[in-house]
Amino acid sequence: MKNLFVKKKECCGCGACVDVCRKDAVRMVIDREGFRYPKIDRELCVDCGRCEDVCPIKKKSPIKEGSRQYFAVQAKDENVRYASSSGGMFPILAEYVFRQQGVVFGAAYDKNMRVVHREIHSREELDSVKRTKYVQSSMKGIYRKIETRLKEEQWVLFCGTPCQAEGLRLYLKQPYPRLILADLVCYGVPSPGIWGDYVKYLEEKHGGKMTDFSFRDKRMRDSGHTCAYVIDGQEYSGSLYADEYCRMYFTNHILRPSCHDCKFCTVERNSDITIGDFWGIEKVKPEIDDGMGTSLVILHTEKARDIWEAVRDEVSWFACEERDVLQPRLTGPTEAAKSRGLFMALHRMLSFSQLLRFHKALASGRALLKKLKR
Repeated sequence: MKNLFVKKKECCGCGACVDVCRKDAVRMVIDREGFRYPKIDRELCVDCGRCEDVCPIKKKSPIKEGSRQYFAVQAKDENVRYASSSGGMFPILAEYVFRQQGVVFGAAYDKNMRVVHREIHSREELDSVKRTKYVQSSMKGIYRKIETRLKEEQWVLFCGTPCQAEGLRLYLKQPYPRLILADLVCYGVPSPGIWGDYVKYLEEKHGGKMTDFSFRDKRMRDSGHTCAYVIDGQEYSGSLYADEYCRMYFTNHILRPSCHDCKFCTVERNSDITIGDFWGIEKVKPEIDDGMGTSLVILHTEKARDIWEAVRDEVSWFACEERDVLQPRLTGPTEAAKSRGLFMALHRMLSFSQLLRFHKALASGRALLKKLKR
């Protein structure tokens, strides 16, 4: 079997190729930027080609024609909305699946604060997979677990990035009436390696073990623009845009190369439902913009519309037009920072604290340059 990719931008890191290989000839290895890429063991590989068949970049299928529907959504239960990154649509979907005695798969922190997809079975576990996590999750073993649950005729809700959702769809090869495929409006996935460095940096700074990190805390009623984390039971909080990791993320220095060439930055998806923040709600319907979050919901399939009919009484909502929802990540991918190459080279050479100082100086220089241009 030839290599699964030549250029780094040709691999999204979804990991479907690992789970689909029945000879266990494919494994994910971490590159120098901290991202996972598949590597083939030539001695185990039998050239079946299954790993290529599930690749979302190589095999992305044509979008089925149909009428999409667009909604702005806020959970009526304020506790649900407060504990969610946007308007609470994901927990509403999860509760629907639990009522069907089904299972939910979403991104959670493990005991070492790595972001991994995991399976949950109850409302009590739901908090672990709620809230946005600005890190690419590991999907190791998840595709196989989902296939098993579906063959047991259980309801399954999967929520992940568009490439992960497409990888799952290709992996399964056939539609399952009890699978709800929910993908996200995705800015791009940051490096798990750099996230790990940041966790270690904060733990050394505060002298303890991190047990939680919230990227979109709503305590200030500021649409989730507060970060908060817990180390040895002590909570620390501050502005999302002052957080050092988030600054690297939002200046586009730590995104996966494939994210800058993403084909999923469109309203056209093969999923059942797309969910995300309804950025721009203050322009479309300012009277409901209370700083506590609004979900954008796009229904793509008849299955999604049936589920919407079953849960819509649990939310406040209004229908809108496509033009109302076209935020940047539904019209094109995030551009890479011009200094990304330099940043990643220094990441390999400097200590993490030195790298943070470099990025801070870089950001300050850019801000100064903008002022001078004015």
